[in-house]
Amino acid sequence: MDTIPTLTAKEQRNIFFRLMKYTKPHKKTILFAFALLLLTTIGDVFGPIIIKVFIDDYLTPREFPYGPLVGLGATYLFIQIGNVLISYFQILTFQEIALKIIQQIRVDVFTKVQGLGMRYFDKTPAGSIVSRVTNDTEAIKDMFVSVLVSFIQGAFLLTGIFIAMFALNTRLAFFCLFILPVIFMIMNLYRKFSAIFYQDMRERLSQLNAKLSESLQGMSIIQVFRQEKRLREEFGDINEKHYLAGMKNIKVDGLLLRPAIDLVYVAALILVLSYFGVTSFNQTIEIGVLYAFVNYLDRFFEPVNQIMMRLSMFQQAIIASSRVFKLLDEDELSPAQNVENHSKGTISEGEITFDNVSFSYDGKKDILKNISFTARPGETVALVGHTGSGKSSIINLLMRFYEFDRGDILIDGQNIRSYPEEELRGKMGLVLQDPFLFFGTIRDNIKLYSEAMTEKEVEKAATFVQANTFIEKLPEAYGHPVVERGSTLSSGQRQLIAFARTIATRPKILVLDEATANIDTETEEAIQGALSRMRKGRTTIAIAHRLSTIQDADLIMVLHRGEIVERGSHQELLVQKGIYHKMYLLQNGLIDGMEDAVTST
Repeated sequence: MDTIPTLTAKEQRNIFFRLMKYTKPHKKTILFAFALLLLTTIGDVFGPIIIKVFIDDYLTPREFPYGPLVGLGATYLFIQIGNVLISYFQILTFQEIALKIIQQIRVDVFTKVQGLGMRYFDKTPAGSIVSRVTNDTEAIKDMFVSVLVSFIQGAFLLTGIFIAMFALNTRLAFFCLFILPVIFMIMNLYRKFSAIFYQDMRERLSQLNAKLSESLQGMSIIQVFRQEKRLREEFGDINEKHYLAGMKNIKVDGLLLRPAIDLVYVAALILVLSYFGVTSFNQTIEIGVLYAFVNYLDRFFEPVNQIMMRLSMFQQAIIASSRVFKLLDEDELSPAQNVENHSKGTISEGEITFDNVSFSYDGKKDILKNISFTARPGETVALVGHTGSGKSSIINLLMRFYEFDRGDILIDGQNIRSYPEEELRGKMGLVLQDPFLFFGTIRDNIKLYSEAMTEKEVEKAATFVQANTFIEKLPEAYGHPVVERGSTLSSGQRQLIAFARTIATRPKILVLDEATANIDTETEEAIQGALSRMRKGRTTIAIAHRLSTIQDADLIMVLHRGEIVERGSHQELLVQKGIYHKMYLLQNGLIDGMEDAVTST
């Protein structure tokens, strides 16, 4: 089994105190809930005392005066009914506080995830992140809803019971104090072992979610390549480890929770009965006091058992909190968010300059090496090259998805790091080869829920890229529902919607990553006219594999192994008879073999 680091006692305490900070905005409500809790505790403590008075003062001497007995009975009934009503409002208040705290934690986690850099998502499975936002926060909710209420209520009740015990018989109450260190020892022993197993279970559950998410997203590939058996075995292996961790924890629960506490309870009961038995040889024993002590002992162990049973939930919550806080403390932020001292500069012209830029994903091997070029306002710069040559990496740096290592990237002569995120995102439009559509309608996906964008602007953007041709044929036109990732639409239709979405924001800089790859030839020819109009007044950076789509570019750069090996216009590159020339011949069926197109550098 994989080795999973366990939390020390100090780390668990720090996590608990950090969780408690979320209670600060609810101080007044918590104090009100505590007041209600105190009232119910007082009621629980006074109940046996009333029974004791009835037994010793009325039942034993066989005196039954009507008035005092009615008063005693009415008081007992009032306490019981009052406890029921107060308990209802107390539980309701604590539940409300807990749900508000979890609501805030989930918002914090979701907000944090949105601000993380692409490096984090490169190394973290999506299912693992989902597990932290859903399963782990749910475990934290259980702690606030059930565990803390039980702990606090138990502490109040235990204190009240010991006060009542000392009031009835000081010597016997001192004898009963031996229970406390034994219970604390059992609790500490349970915390030590269960923390290991619960952390293991949480990690395995996260791995299960990650494997499930990967399988669902790649189901078509799994079925096509008949990988069902392999995936079942991998899923079964993780599931087995989760089961083994769970069984270990169940064994600890079975030994140290109810059975161990029941043993202590029996020992305490024997002590109390033995004390009263021995004492009865020398002096009279009040039956009411004996009843009260046995009743208090029983009431004492009821919250103890509740606390012990909730310890498992507490441990799960602490482990889950550690995973959530690890995500909240993640410092792999998006470069666009990780910039201090933002200037007030705005992108007006859209001139892009890469000055000796080098970049590495892993910090070891450079993917881009000394990249330098300038895209002037209104110009189209095309990037071509074989897979892995660094084309998409240039776009990733320009869009501030990753932080570059060396060199400078300038927009309008100003370092890209100094622009506010809102300015960069507002003035740069990106269209990917595989566009992402959100659940909603076509209208929602074009305007991206922008309240400022009118219906007319949405239709104008769609018409501009000729997406209106197919949209208006749909049953509900722009109100046509889009399912998850737009799977009911064709690749070309999704791409056209992505074009419309980008154009609707009127960007100053246009970035196209194989944007016409999923569009058929007829549609592509129609959209080229729209792209030509779109480029006017805009700087365009375009990645293309089909050279026919970028022949009119002002500058074409050929990348090979992270370096720019050729640059020029379409005609200039053909004259050079280098890689671009061979790629052109290959795509036109004049030579065979991709190897020939990338050998000369």
